Formats: sequence, C-alpha cells, structure tokens
Amino acid sequence: MNLSDSLRFYAATDVGKVRDHNEDNFLVDKKLALFVVADGMGGHAAGEVASAIAVRTVHDEIRRDKEMLDDYASGAAGASKVTRKDIVALLEHAVQRACSKIHEEALGDVKKRGMGTTLSALLVAGDQGFIAHVGDSRIYLARGDHVQQVTEDHTVFNELIKRGKLTREQIEKVQQKNAITRAVGVYERVEVDTLVLDLIGGDILVLASDGLHGYLETAEELQAPLGLDGGDGVKALIDLANARGGKDNITTVVVKVGDGQAGDPAQAKRLALKRDVLANMPLFSRLSERELLRVMQAVQVRECKDGDVIIREGDKGDELFIVLEGKVRVSRGDQTLTHLGPGEHVGEMALIRSAPRSASVTAVGPAVLIAIRRADFFEILRREHEVAVKMLWQFLGVLADRLDQTNSELHQIKRESIAEDVTAEIFPELEEESLPPASLSR
Repeated sequence: MNLSDSLRFYAATDVGKVRDHNEDNFLVDKKLALFVVADGMGGHAAGEVASAIAVRTVHDEIRRDKEMLDDYASGAAGASKVTRKDIVALLEHAVQRACSKIHEEALGDVKKRGMGTTLSALLVAGDQGFIAHVGDSRIYLARGDHVQQVTEDHTVFNELIKRGKLTREQIEKVQQKNAITRAVGVYERVEVDTLVLDLIGGDILVLASDGLHGYLETAEELQAPLGLDGGDGVKALIDLANARGGKDNITTVVVKVGDGQAGDPAQAKRLALKRDVLANMPLFSRLSERELLRVMQAVQVRECKDGDVIIREGDKGDELFIVLEGKVRVSRGDQTLTHLGPGEHVGEMALIRSAPRSASVTAVGPAVLIAIRRADFFEILRREHEVAVKMLWQFLGVLADRLDQTNSELHQIKRESIAEDVTAEIFPELEEESLPPASLSR
C-alpha cells in the first residue's frame, strides 16, 4: 500500500484576536492527497480573493492530471513512465497558473491592484511528498523526536540573514524585516521553490501561515501539540497562537503519514544514513538541512550484487557514486588500487566534465550506493544559487587537495629519480667485476 493511501489530516483556520476578517485560505483533498495553505495580502478583502483563487486554481490544475498521479503512485515496480520531475513540473505549473489568474484579476479591478498571496502546497504521491512554496507560510516535517522547517521564508529578514551583512540584532531593528520578497499574483509569474521528500510511516507534516509560526521560537515547540489525538493537536496550535497575541489570521493543516504505527525501521535507518553520508562529504558539508534535502531529492539509490561493475575503466561517465552500505573494489587493469566502504565516494570529477574513467569499480558482496548524475547536479546549481556557491567552493577545495596530493607524489618520484648513485663507492669490487676482460689486462 502506498503511503498516500494512509493519510490522516486535520485542518483549522482562525481570524485571530486583532483582524476583523480572515484572508487565509486552505484546501485539503484526500483523494488527490493535496494540501494547501495560502495567506492573502492586499487590503479591502483583496487578500482573501487572492488566496481563494490560488487554492482553487492549484486544486483544479492538479485534479486535471489525476491519472498522471495515479500512474506514478502505482509505478513502484518501475512500470510507470511518470517521473519525479513530471510531478514537480505539474505542481509548479499549477502555482504559475494561479499566479497569472490572480494577476489578471487584479488588473481588472483597481481596488485589487497589487494583491497576492503566499502559498505552501503538499502533494503526496506514492511514498514521496512533493512541495511547492512561495512566500512566508511554512511546511515542517516531524520525524521521530525531531522537527525541522523544510521550506525557506521569502522575507527581507531571511534574505538579510543569508547575505550575512548584518547581525540578527541589527536585522531586528529593520522596519520592513517581515515584508515578503515573493508572492503569488503580484506579477504574472513567480519563482517557485520545489522540494521532494521521501516519506515513511509516522511522519507528520505541518502547513502553517505566519499567524501561527510567527509565535514559535523553535520548530520543536510543535512536538507537544502534534502528539495529541485527532484534531486536538490543530486546536492546540490555534490556541497557542491566540494565547501569544493572535495578531494575524491563523491557519494550519496537519498531515499524518501512515496508520499511526511507526514506519519501517529499515527504511528510516536508510534515509538517516543517506542524509549523514551526504552531510559528511566535503562537497556537501557546508549545506544547511533544507539544502541537504534539496540534494537528497536528486540522488538515486542503487543496489548491487557481488561482482556488479559500477564503473568500467575507459568508459565516459556522468555520475558520482557514494557507498551507502557494503564495499566496492577500485582497480586499474588487473591491479587492485583500494577498497571503499560506507561514506566513501568515487567519480566526483564526472560531475563537471565528461572524460574516460581512470579505473573500474566493482561491488564486493552486496552493496548499496548513492548516485548523483551530472545533469541533476547542474540542475541544483541552476535553481539553488546559495547551494551552488557553497558546493562550488567546496569542489574547489576538493580539487586543491587532489592537486596537492598529485604534486607531492610527483616530487617524491622526482627525488627518487635524481638520487645520487653511490653504489660504486660502497662496493668498488662490483664495479671491477663488471669491467670487460680486455680492460683488466691493461
């Protein structure tokens, strides 16, 4: 059974204690496994219009392609031709359609000019959660005893934090620090953040407008309310925001994956191992948790049998391989160069250039590897500018280390090749024995 067939969800919205009308909208559709939270802006009820158009349009666009979702969810055995990228593209297209419709509506009514909305959408298909996000509503993932924010706020505050030009204390004094830098509908198109999460039974996802998360000091404050039964958790979250001021509309959707039982421990362990292996690699060591999630969605997990050839010497390659479980043998010709175990990697140069492989890599016993293709690596660099800068700097460091190692080896070879031959001084008799008989008779 797919995880999308075993979802439980609870949702609520509240006007709060200060506003006189609610500009938030949310949507839940169990058949589509689609969940959306939108927080409108624009005044004169225009924000409510914008958020309503957004959730309705996204819903209509996704529902139109339900057969694609069903095909993807049923393709666990590899029968489906629908890929992750197809589902991501569908979700992004739905948000862009909402954006153009809101913008068109605003152009036709002067009172609605400039209206827009945040939008955070979760679509569960098969065992993956597909996310599309614009603005400062949020999506959190609770897994085990850890809660993390998986979307990034598009706000002045967050932009200043990322640039590192000011301290948090200085940023707190900026008057427009909470202004959003992206919204659906203000312009005809918008840049949409997308993310794919591998889900396991027991996961909980929380969609929240800033009327709720604005009162959270840490994501871990969600733990206690999420542990409550049924809709009590959602009510507790609304009550928390109102108790702390309720200055804005409050909306939350809680999606629980599975039937309430703990998920497959082996799958959970593998997901954690995949994250840890990537985080400990020099190439990805400077990435944040959200950025690691972005990389994790681009990797493929491959299971190999004993003797399977992973890389063949002389072939052109376009993949980096990281050992997740088991062991592989690296060889050149008939000579074994080394063995690699969990956390070790091979073939990183294939991410940036197409060149013949300098060695072969073969599985020694059963092995599980992570593969990152060059095309997917470049896609991350194109779409995630901050990630691109961090990874390229780290890549330069890896190349510098390789160059230092190569130079050291060359210097050692040179020293050995020019070392003075003092054999004759130590063993002069060897020199006489090596002379021809004619020379000895003179």
